Amino acid sequence: MAATLNKQFKNICVLSEFNYGKYKEFIEATIDLGRSIAKRKLHLVYGGGDRWLSKLVSEAAYIKGSQVLGIIPRTLKLLGYLSNSPTGEELVVSAPK
Repeated sequence: MAATLNKQFKNICVLSEFNYGKYKEFIEATIDLGRSIAKRKLHLVYGGGDRWLSKLVSEAAYIKGSQVLGIIPRTLKLLGYLSNSPTGEELVVSAPK
């Protein structure tokens, strides 16, 4: 059954704005998640900011060869929420009305 699901399941989305601070176990688990995503040859879509756990998982997946797409609202980008280069591709979207 797992093989059947894996063929249908190509993308995964991760959004976590948790500020991990001094919690080393969260950093390690997040990096492991990113590596697992790449190992399973999944594409990652993440909240495209450059802070917190979303950024860590995107970097870990990208380094291991996963296709990565960061999505960020235009308003946040204009506010400087993305100070570094995005990991992988970036899609800037309009804010909902």
